[in-house]
Amino acid sequence: MRALFYIIGGSLSATGYFLNTVFWVFPIVFLSILKVIPIKPWQKLISFPLDGCATTWITINNINQNIFSRTRYDIKGLEGLSTKEWYLVTSNHQSWVDILVLQRIFNRKIPFLKFFLKKELIWVPFIGIAWWALDFPFMRRYSRAFLDKNPHLKGKDLETTKKACEKFQHKPVCVMNFIEGTRFTKKKWLSSGEVYSKLLPPKAGGLAFVLGAMGEQLTKLVDVTIHYPEGIPTYWDFVSGKVSTINVRIKTVLIDDLFSNGTFSASYFDDPVQKEKFQHWLNQMWEEKNADLESIERNSK
Repeated sequence: MRALFYIIGGSLSATGYFLNTVFWVFPIVFLSILKVIPIKPWQKLISFPLDGCATTWITINNINQNIFSRTRYDIKGLEGLSTKEWYLVTSNHQSWVDILVLQRIFNRKIPFLKFFLKKELIWVPFIGIAWWALDFPFMRRYSRAFLDKNPHLKGKDLETTKKACEKFQHKPVCVMNFIEGTRFTKKKWLSSGEVYSKLLPPKAGGLAFVLGAMGEQLTKLVDVTIHYPEGIPTYWDFVSGKVSTINVRIKTVLIDDLFSNGTFSASYFDDPVQKEKFQHWLNQMWEEKNADLESIERNSK
């Protein structure tokens, strides 16, 4: 009987997510077309109803979760957040459910979460223009092999991305970065050398690129630790109501307080000393997160 309940509830929930997404595609694409008009004040004006559409999409998804998932959230650290601040959000990454969790807990508490995307993704039909209209930062990263052949372009990728991010100077933004670069699995953990008991090793390059492009605009780091007491869930586990509890711990610090000289140095990409210092800071942060996960796990038993 319970299995049938999960199937019916999960099917209705998944259908709700699908219909809600399809519904909001139309106004977002329509507003995206309007935003193509190359007048900066107009584009800035249109960005507000676009963010409103995305926020309402998440709000309706949250109602869906309340009806079908009924997951209990144990959250600590949400105090002091604001929709008027510029944030860099980091988190451990275990499942696609992480994104639904992050959207839920931060909806209407901080600016709409945005991810750095590869520049080529702007050409994805419909979604690409929607991402552009929603001000998702697009980045161009040159490979080391490419730069060896074209040394005159060294630093150009960061410069181009930084210029594209200038629009965030006057409008609060929240950029999300999964530092591990991929979802945690037992196989990936074993191949990583088992450096941390609950995490994959952090990748400094992606975070450094974000800070290099937007370090002057982002004011606070919001570090999120997500723990699933019943094991890492699939999307189906979540929508069908099989996830009873999710633990979330949030730490917020000023970005200027993270570095000894007060700011992140863009010389990271050329200076081995800066790279070593940044990696050391990131490793310390990850050790604390791993300890937090171990503590949460002990206390949730």
